[in-house]
Amino acid sequence: MAQFQRSFFRTTSMVTRLNTRCYSKTDYANEKNIKKSVFISQSKDVYTNLALQQWLFKNFDFTNHHVLMLWQNDPSVVIGMEQNPWLETNYSELNNLGVQLARRSSNGEAFYEDNGTLNLSFFSSKERYNSRYNMEIISRGIFREFGCKTDLNSADDLLLRNNKQFSGKSAKIGQSNSYHYCSIMVRVNKINENLLLQPHGVDIQSVKNRDIKKMNLCEENPQVSVDSAMQAIGWEFLRSKALSLKDGGLNQANQQRGFHLINPTEGWFPGITEIRDNYASWQWCYGKTPVFDITQTFTVPGDLIDQKTGSSAQLKVTMTVEKGKISDITLFVPYGFTALGFTGEAKVIHNLKGKKFSIEAFNDLEDSLGVLLDDRDKFVTECLKQVMTCA
Repeated sequence: MAQFQRSFFRTTSMVTRLNTRCYSKTDYANEKNIKKSVFISQSKDVYTNLALQQWLFKNFDFTNHHVLMLWQNDPSVVIGMEQNPWLETNYSELNNLGVQLARRSSNGEAFYEDNGTLNLSFFSSKERYNSRYNMEIISRGIFREFGCKTDLNSADDLLLRNNKQFSGKSAKIGQSNSYHYCSIMVRVNKINENLLLQPHGVDIQSVKNRDIKKMNLCEENPQVSVDSAMQAIGWEFLRSKALSLKDGGLNQANQQRGFHLINPTEGWFPGITEIRDNYASWQWCYGKTPVFDITQTFTVPGDLIDQKTGSSAQLKVTMTVEKGKISDITLFVPYGFTALGFTGEAKVIHNLKGKKFSIEAFNDLEDSLGVLLDDRDKFVTECLKQVMTCA
């Protein structure tokens, strides 16, 4: 116990140094008036839980009531508001494994989640948003219950031994409310995570570094489960003062509003169905994607090249995608291809513009064109299909 107290004191001292939120004497005087609740969602549907998070953000009054929302999702990849699903994921494998793709309404990186992931959102008023406080609640709860020592890096990521990361984060700050979201790898299927968070092999602009070393919390302590982590962090949240991170123990926890099992349905949260349907829509998941280009180069078969120009040539295809739909296709055509009468405007190109960037839409178009395609058109069509196989 003495060793724990010394370690805990060091952690608390570090929090004091790192805490970037400054409160007035009046704020601290009113700290006792702020009550806390832990909401545990009974749904594992990723779109429903995103809708619940948004419903609380839009409709709840957090002025004197801070809420920690906890939940699990069935296998899914959740991307940030401004992210590109074709850049962040191996989309063809998402379909093969039946994993849902969802887009948050907050910023942050892409996460793979399954029933081995613990999701947390700390809700407060805008003025009391404090990400460092929230991460220290998680860190203290894990240490108190499981003895796992964690560190925070400069980006507010939680690290285990050898600086391996086991958390992800995002945030949303509105006019009056805010939330700080965090996902914790407890027993995540890392094979699926590594497979699904790799983009397709085409040349997409701005591919980022994916060399972050990660590990599950259960690799540090095999006794950890998502349920036990929920309980540990939930109790840490309830027993801690609302602003100062002082440990008030059982007496502080008993003064709070406790744990609540939440059923995110229309009867409990009027309007949540409409929010959920929006999060599940193609327009939200894909139509919100920023403009991007995909480029691939293909070797033209010899029988389609004027042999006087040489034995080989390459066709370069650049496809521009805007709001999830194809807005332009540019072909860089080798001279030997044009010498045989190809003009660069294959029949399939005109028909693809305005279509969803998906292989399903392409296959439907290819079937409708059928015998209208000559050999050169068929070659270009196959090149475009390969570009779109990432969709």
